[in-house]
Amino acid sequence: MRKFFSDIKKDRITVGVFSLSLLVLIFALLFILFNYKNIPPFIPIFNQLPWGNERLTQSYGIFIPVILYVFVFVFNIIFSAFLYNKNSPLLARIIASVNLLLSVMNFIFIFKTILLIS
Repeated sequence: MRKFFSDIKKDRITVGVFSLSLLVLIFALLFILFNYKNIPPFIPIFNQLPWGNERLTQSYGIFIPVILYVFVFVFNIIFSAFLYNKNSPLLARIIASVNLLLSVMNFIFIFKTILLIS
């Protein structure tokens, strides 16, 4: 497994973008933890559903976007390492950039949701 990730560690751009994505994820998690005591018992997370109780989840539901993003983050690291080993560093960098975009969008969603409800 170390050999699998050894090539991608040499690429400073890919590692830097994934590190920045992880930093944004940590900021989102810290923002949730610092504001968790101010969150009401039910919060609107599922905004695509019709208006009403279907949109609401309990307060610990604010961690759903973070948990889903962690799975996406791990999958993208493994997939970009696979692509990098197949001599496609450009595709690995594109996946890392998309991962950064997803982490920023995740942070914005969490930030706007917490500011809306508190």
